[in-house]
Amino acid sequence: MHLVLFDIDGTLLNSHGAGRRAMKIALEAVYGTAGDIDNYNMAGKTDRRIVFDLLTAAGLTPEDVEARFATYARVFARTLEEIVRERPPTALPGALPLVQRLARRPDVLLGLLTGNLPEGARIKLESAGFNLSLFRIAAFGSDALDRDHLPAIALRRARTQFGHTFQDKHIVIVGDTPLDIQCSRAVNAKSVAVATGPYPPNVLAQHRPDVLLPDLSDVEKAESAILNGFESRTGH
Repeated sequence: MHLVLFDIDGTLLNSHGAGRRAMKIALEAVYGTAGDIDNYNMAGKTDRRIVFDLLTAAGLTPEDVEARFATYARVFARTLEEIVRERPPTALPGALPLVQRLARRPDVLLGLLTGNLPEGARIKLESAGFNLSLFRIAAFGSDALDRDHLPAIALRRARTQFGHTFQDKHIVIVGDTPLDIQCSRAVNAKSVAVATGPYPPNVLAQHRPDVLLPDLSDVEKAESAILNGFESRTGH
């Protein structure tokens, strides 16, 4: 049995910058500032980490940020929904059929490991045509400041909900950033890097994922690389 955990932005879909725009509007509405959001590198970071970094750098205390975070999350979700109505996120090549194919397999438990907040994840995925019910486990950007803590949270939820303990390379984390690769090592998971986000293949290769794919457009190859093969293995 495999636990396959997908990142969202840059891996499954392109949100065309909707998340950053919604975050800026929501931060300014709730906290009165979005800090230096235009120059902040969000790739691979949790939404909670992004918000705390931006606002503490702008002079707020962590206690100030936390006190209004739930309100921020609601405003963010409402704003994001409005933005994606005008320009919905787009599923990346191969992502929809790959998810559907993996979800049909009895030897796969499909899930999400994402920096998005739960409502943000739902809005983006549903707008891009994904069936959210296919992802039966999730760890979100509201669960921890740092992405490295999310795999253990996903594993605990899988054990609690399904009574199955996953170990080592039966855990697969699919993402598009160096932080996706890094977080896989927190639980000795297999890392599958996909060069469909902001990082080109040569940069991702420097972080030594187990598998490096240019994209998910070859669905059969992607399925094999995730579950079995190491045709594109870079090694550790």
